[in-house]
Amino acid sequence: MVRNGQDGSVLERVQEYDPDALGEIYDRYAGRIYNYIYYRLGDAHLAEDLTGTVFVKMLEAIRNSRAWNVSFSGWLYRIAHNLVVDHFRRCEQDHAAALDERLVAGDQDPVKVVEQQMEGDRLRRAVSQLTYEQSLVITLKFGEGLSNAEVARMIGKTEGAIKSLQFRAMASLRRILEASE
Repeated sequence: MVRNGQDGSVLERVQEYDPDALGEIYDRYAGRIYNYIYYRLGDAHLAEDLTGTVFVKMLEAIRNSRAWNVSFSGWLYRIAHNLVVDHFRRCEQDHAAALDERLVAGDQDPVKVVEQQMEGDRLRRAVSQLTYEQSLVITLKFGEGLSNAEVARMIGKTEGAIKSLQFRAMASLRRILEASE
């Protein structure tokens, strides 16, 4: 089942529930998974909770022999994506910007902060309407700053496929954002 290049020996140990290997995998991927979820939801506390849930689900899947087939990192992102989708299904997003202590205590103009939050929410809603692969490529490329080669390795596709996904995703985002104006 382990077929993930540089992670191979660690992943073999993860399948045996080696605590050191589990810690190493968590340290290696938790920040990336958190960023992916945060970029999709815009809520730091929820992103922290769901990041933890990704790793719980990872352990449950390994225990039940339902782990990854090709790309371990791609599999983790798929788990994260599914949790984000489940969150959107459970909760109707409140489109009003939250007034919290950051707006009152910050040095920035509260109106600009609210406008930035609203624009971020608008972009997150648009990205959530893309296909899973398109949203993953956009998040990894622009949210994480990864190269096409890094994204390709991570999700098990060619660089050409990543370029194509990015092009289609950007065209779709443009259409979605224009329609929402």
